[in-house]
Amino acid sequence: MTHTKRLVTGLLLLLSAVLLLAACGKQSSETGSNEKKVVTIGYQKGNTLNILKETGYLEEELEKEGYTVKWKMFTHGGTLLEGLYSKAIDYGHASDGSAIFAQASEKPLVYVGADSPNPEGVGLMILKESGITSVEQLKGKKVGVLKGGNHHYLAILALEKAGLTADDVKWVYPEDAAQGRAIFETKQVDALASYDPFFASAETELNTLTFTENVDYDYPNRTFYFATPQFSKEHPELVDLILEATDKSDKWANENKAEVAKLLSSSIGIDEKITTKQVNRRTFGAGPITQEIIDAQQKQADKYFEIKLIPKKLDVSVDMPLGK
Repeated sequence: MTHTKRLVTGLLLLLSAVLLLAACGKQSSETGSNEKKVVTIGYQKGNTLNILKETGYLEEELEKEGYTVKWKMFTHGGTLLEGLYSKAIDYGHASDGSAIFAQASEKPLVYVGADSPNPEGVGLMILKESGITSVEQLKGKKVGVLKGGNHHYLAILALEKAGLTADDVKWVYPEDAAQGRAIFETKQVDALASYDPFFASAETELNTLTFTENVDYDYPNRTFYFATPQFSKEHPELVDLILEATDKSDKWANENKAEVAKLLSSSIGIDEKITTKQVNRRTFGAGPITQEIIDAQQKQADKYFEIKLIPKKLDVSVDMPLGK
């Protein structure tokens, strides 16, 4: 091959390579532009985000913005918030107590919304066969709770209303609500505080007496919505959209409670009698943080510090900005 032919051949090969790379780059760019972005949301069994997941409202709204939803289920609020800190999820919900523990540990999170009050969704109960007939009789007894949970706070308030203190009982801390039910049913504890749907399950399936039923403890029991600081800062419009979709789902739930009970029974695999009890005793709704909500959360945080559940006094408003 002559020098000229070799030069022409080399130039042709180089031109082919350039064109191939350009085509690949264009294809990669087009694929990237067509790929849907993902919002990862953590939820717990039987709560509002579980209902939102089943309605499909959020998928409809995020689709318009070029996003898809990935759902991850957690056993309780503490594990869900761990998912938030590790950035395994962008957004999720947990109880008031779980959030206070997170703030006390200086974990990175931002409160972005709250549910309507659900005071009947938590309770302190005993087995009727125990012979215990009043909260006062729990002095010196074992009480099972998930440490720092909303139901733990309710149990503390119930003790104080009866003239006792948190130090007057022996707290037993199971790993999750299912284990709490097990130690209660097998009488390893004398009383159990729990939250729906586990609370409704125990009331429905066991012969229990709930001491806190129809008693006003000035405790709203709210579920809160949280985002990672990064997600909240970079995508405030998505945070608003998710909260709005949740409220839309909640409004539908209030008008269709029988259908919600059936939906939850099917999705989480528990008897419809239990989900019916859970759903019928609450009013659904989601919205932004208000000063009233901040004040209630601060009161709970102060109590946790007072009884040494958390190591320092908190200003919950630091991670709890007022809504728009």
